Amino acid sequence: MPVTAPLDTDGFVISANFLGDVAAFASGEGSVFFAGGPETQTPVHKNGLLCATPSLDGKSLITGGGDGRICKVNADGSVEEIAEQPRKWIDIIAAGPQDSVAYASGRTAWVRLKSGEIKEFQLPRAFSGLTFAPKGMRLAASRYDGVTLFWVNAAGDPQELSWKGAHSLITYSPDGKYLVTSMQENALHGWRLADSQDMRMTGYPGKVKSVSWSAKGKYLATSGAQAAILWPFMGKSGPMGQAPLELGVRGDSMVTTVCCHPKEDMLAIGYQDGMVMAVRFHDNAEVLLRRPGAGPVSALAWDKKGNRLAFGTEEGAAGVITLVD
Repeated sequence: MPVTAPLDTDGFVISANFLGDVAAFASGEGSVFFAGGPETQTPVHKNGLLCATPSLDGKSLITGGGDGRICKVNADGSVEEIAEQPRKWIDIIAAGPQDSVAYASGRTAWVRLKSGEIKEFQLPRAFSGLTFAPKGMRLAASRYDGVTLFWVNAAGDPQELSWKGAHSLITYSPDGKYLVTSMQENALHGWRLADSQDMRMTGYPGKVKSVSWSAKGKYLATSGAQAAILWPFMGKSGPMGQAPLELGVRGDSMVTTVCCHPKEDMLAIGYQDGMVMAVRFHDNAEVLLRRPGAGPVSALAWDKKGNRLAFGTEEGAAGVITLVD
């Protein structure tokens, strides 16, 4: 049976991540909590922690807050302020290659390069999501009526991908061939980047607020239904014309968070009632990892080996579930 090491935080768990062997939980109240490291709690943002993402090397957590600061939090509890935008709420953040970090507030986004140089980008409407391409310094930004792609280190006009409606969460496929956004109207929209071909993924009863690519990039797992919906991306047209997998079906609770295993075709699923389950792709075999309770699951993350799973909830419950000793 899985073993759980519980942890109480002081607010909504924005993100759960592993920094090496240390689990780090970003709380909306402004602190980062740790499990397995020398520190247990580090205050980071005075006016609330609004967003967090791990650095690409997995050694630190990059956070943004209501105080306009962008910080790097390390596993030993140390905090480094890497940028600041006074009087701005930094509520969107993305970690990029070469230690770059993108962050946004309103209609402006910035990219801080490793050298400390900061580049600024503008949109006519507010930024709603940011992500870097798997290769190269290309930044994709979701917005109202589509996506804008910027070359961070090159001159020239950005590329526009248009589709009517409000786009929020945004993700590149691991091979860089597709770009997918979640929509306001309970759907996903995607583009095949080679020719800007549109892709529609609909049928959700709720909004998609969590996505995760499988270890080999063949499936995109999503929340927003009474099961985790996994869209296949094996063909030339992505998921078009193919039926998705439905894993962890429960009639009484919506899926709120998904996180694919780093090595196996397996998925961790968090539900509205606080339950966490692991499900295998090929046979839908299920393992209960956490019983319902203490609010909707808001964050999930596997460690690098896939032996431990960190979780957090909207009510501040958190912990590390060990599958293999």
